[in-house]
Amino acid sequence: MRSDSGSLAERLRWARERAFVGRRRELALFRAALDGAPGAPAVLHVHGPGGVGKSTLLRRFADESRDAGRPVVEVNGRLTDPSPAGFRAEAAALGTAPDAVLLIDAFEHCQGLEGWLRDHFLPGLPGRTLVVLAGREGPSPAWIADLAWSEALAVVPLADLDPADAEQLLELRQVAPAVRERVLAFAGGHPLALSLAAGVAARGDGDDPWAPTPDVLTALLSHMVGEVPTAEHRLALEIAAHAMTTTEGLLRAVLGPDRGADLFTWLRRLPVADWGRQGMFLHDLVGDAVDTDLRWRDPEGYEEMHRRVGHHLLDQARTASPAEAMVAIRELSYLKRYGPMGDYFRMRREGDFHEDVLRPGDHDVVRRLIAEAEGPESAAVVDFWLERQPEAFWMYRDSATGEAAAFMTWLRLSEPRPDELAADPVLAQAWEHIVRTGPLRPGEHLLLARFLIHPSAYYEISPVLHLMQLRICAGWIRSGALAWSFIISPFPDLWEALMEHLGHERATVLAWPNGHTYTLFACDWRITPLSVWFDRTQPGALNETPAHVTTGRPAVVPLARADFDAAVRDALRDWHRPDALTTGPLATTRMVTDQPGYAAEHAGAMLRELLADAVDALRADPRDAKFHRVVTTTYFHRVPGQTVAAERLSLPYSTYRRHLRRGCLRVCDILWQRETSGRPIPAPDA
Repeated sequence: MRSDSGSLAERLRWARERAFVGRRRELALFRAALDGAPGAPAVLHVHGPGGVGKSTLLRRFADESRDAGRPVVEVNGRLTDPSPAGFRAEAAALGTAPDAVLLIDAFEHCQGLEGWLRDHFLPGLPGRTLVVLAGREGPSPAWIADLAWSEALAVVPLADLDPADAEQLLELRQVAPAVRERVLAFAGGHPLALSLAAGVAARGDGDDPWAPTPDVLTALLSHMVGEVPTAEHRLALEIAAHAMTTTEGLLRAVLGPDRGADLFTWLRRLPVADWGRQGMFLHDLVGDAVDTDLRWRDPEGYEEMHRRVGHHLLDQARTASPAEAMVAIRELSYLKRYGPMGDYFRMRREGDFHEDVLRPGDHDVVRRLIAEAEGPESAAVVDFWLERQPEAFWMYRDSATGEAAAFMTWLRLSEPRPDELAADPVLAQAWEHIVRTGPLRPGEHLLLARFLIHPSAYYEISPVLHLMQLRICAGWIRSGALAWSFIISPFPDLWEALMEHLGHERATVLAWPNGHTYTLFACDWRITPLSVWFDRTQPGALNETPAHVTTGRPAVVPLARADFDAAVRDALRDWHRPDALTTGPLATTRMVTDQPGYAAEHAGAMLRELLADAVDALRADPRDAKFHRVVTTTYFHRVPGQTVAAERLSLPYSTYRRHLRRGCLRVCDILWQRETSGRPIPAPDA
C-alpha cells in the first residue's frame, strides 16, 4: 500500500509499480533467481525489439532486488565504451558487492562483448551474483551449445503485451473506453506505441475520433512533446535526438549559459527519455523520428544545430583527458550516422574488437598479419617501423579471446631522414608531396596512417576500421602543430568520398609488388583549421549528396624560390595598385592565406601590408638601413622613376641601383622566411 509519508524515491517507486502491467512469467523467473531457488538461472538474457519494454522490465527488476536487500549495479550498453576495460569500469561496483544484481541494458550497443562476458567476465563473478542482459538480439549459439551454461542461462524473449495487459495499460493512462479500441487497433501490444498513443488519446474524450495516420509516430511525438514552452525547448529536444548523449554542458554550449539546467531537467522528465552516467538520451525510435523530422522540415536549422553540437564535442575532444577525449570523438562519429557518409559510420554492432597498445609479445603477431595481408615487401617496412617507432602501433584485439586480429601504424614525423626514406617508399612519396606543395615549418610534424591491417576485412568498411578511424581523428584533433596528415588505401574509389568529406585529397599513387596500387590521401591542416574541417562535414539533406563545401581559402599555389622573388619585385612595383596585387601570384601564397581573417577579396590589402612590414623590417639591422631608405623611396613615395629616386636620395645612380638590388633581395629573403616557416616578420627596434 502507498505510504503518503514516504520519500520522493519511494513515491516514484510506487508510481512505477502501479504503472507496470504484464510480464508475469518474466517476473516469476527473476524472483526465483533472486531467491536462489533450486534450478534457477544465474544469468537471464532478455531480448526483444526496440520499444518492447526491456528497460521498463529492468527497472522493475532493480526495484525488487533492492526490496530483497541485494545491491544493484546498472550498466547501460549505449553509454559504455565497448571494450573489456570500458565494461569493467562501468561495473566496478561489483568488486565490493558479492551478492549484487548486475543489470545490463541496451546490450545491443556492445553486443560484441558477448563472448568475452560469457568466457571471461561472468565466470569470475561471485556465486551469488545474478546477471540480467537485455538487448535487441538473442544470445549467440555459443551460449546454447555450451553445456556448462545450459543450466545457468535462461533466454527470455520479450514480446508485445497480451490484449488484456495492453488494455490495462490504456486504462491506467486514463484513455476513455470508447477510444481504447482504436488505439489498440493501431498499437497492438507494443508498449512504446501504446504509451505514445495513450499520451495523446488521454487528452481527448470518448467523442474524439482518434485515428492514426501513416506518419503517426511523428504526429504522436508532436503531441507528446511538441507542445513545448519555447523554441529553446524544441531545440533542446532536437539536440537530444541528434547527439549520442546530452548533458547540461552540451545544452549550455548550444543554447547559452543561462538555460542548460532547466532545459536538461525538462528533457529528463519526458516519458521517452532515459539517462546514465554520461548523460541523457532519447529512446532510439523517438530520437530517429525527431531527428529525421527536423532534417526534412528545416535543413538549414538542422545543419546549424549539427555544427554547434559538433563544435562542443570538438572542444571536449581537444582538451579532455585521453580517455574522455575518445568518448567525445566517438560521439562526434555518431553525429555522422545519417546522410551520404552514413555508411562509413553506422556500425551494426560494436564490441567484438577493442583497441589496445602494442605489447612485448605482439611483434610476431604484427609480422604475421602484415605478411598475410600484403606480403614480404610490406613486412620489411613494418619491421623497420617496429624498431624505429614502436609507439606508433595500435593493436585491435578480439574481445572474446584477447588475441590480436588487426593493427594500425600511425606515424608521427617531423623531418625527412635518409634511412626512413630508403626503408619506406610510401613515406618518401609523402615527403616529396610536402616539399613540393607546402614544406613543414620549425616545430611542425606530419601524421601518416601507414598500415591499417585487418586481413579478414582488408581496407573494407568494418568495425575494426571504424576503431582505427576514431584513433586517426584523435590524432588530427589533439596533435598540436600538425601540418600534414596522410591516409593510405589500396581501394581509393571506395574511400574517396569519405576522404574528400574529411578534407583529404588524392596526393600520390605507388604500385606495390603485391599487385596493389596504393593511393595517399593528404590534408594540409594549416589551411584547414579544425573548426573549418568540422563545418565541412555537414550531413546534408536527407536525399541529396551535399555539395563540396569550400573554406573561403583558395588552394595554396606553391612557387619556386626564383618565381617567388620575381613575384615580390613585381608586387613592390604594384604596391599602389591593390587590384593588381589581388590577382597576382603572391595572393594565393601561404603567407597571405594563413593570416587571421583572410578573405579573397582582401588579399591585395593583406599582401600590401606584408610588403610594407618586410621593407620596414630592414630597419632592424643598421647594416640594412640604407637599403630601407632606397626601397621605401623607390616603391612607396610615388617617384616618377629611378633616376629621380637616386637624386632625391643624393646617391650616385650606380650606388642607388646596387642598394636597390640588395634591398629587394633582403625583402625577398624576409618574405620567403615568412612563407616557408610561418614565423612573423621581425619588427624593427623602436
